[in-house]
Amino acid sequence: MNKKIVIGSDHAGFNLKQKIKSFLTEQDYDVTDIGAFSSESVDYPIIAKEAAHKIVNGEFSKGILICGTGIGMSIAANKVKGIRAVVCSDTTSAKFSRQHNNANILCFGERIVGEYLAKDICYAWLTTDFEAERHLRRVNLLESEE
Repeated sequence: MNKKIVIGSDHAGFNLKQKIKSFLTEQDYDVTDIGAFSSESVDYPIIAKEAAHKIVNGEFSKGILICGTGIGMSIAANKVKGIRAVVCSDTTSAKFSRQHNNANILCFGERIVGEYLAKDICYAWLTTDFEAERHLRRVNLLESEE
């Protein structure tokens, strides 16, 4: 399992990102933080696209993005070809997004999920593999529209 991950947030997700970073480090992940580095206002599309480009260029295989709801980060990241960013607020969705959709960026919101649920979501997402088989055909169909 590749334990190298990129993480980012905007100002609305900064506090939760700091907690998730610590959690991931405790789980022996090699975490690269691309910002925000404080709760001062920043533009989430810049951070989301930077993470997305680091994934499509092969520097990382997975990323985590946090904002107020996770929605803005997901929309921005999904603008980059090859990205399958998902917003998850529960562990079941996190697992299925990996098993069936081969999601490569997990997004969630500090205003939506608390610290402990966010940790559970991250753990479920990071430890679940893509099942391929019948799902690979569908993921390929998604990418054919890019």
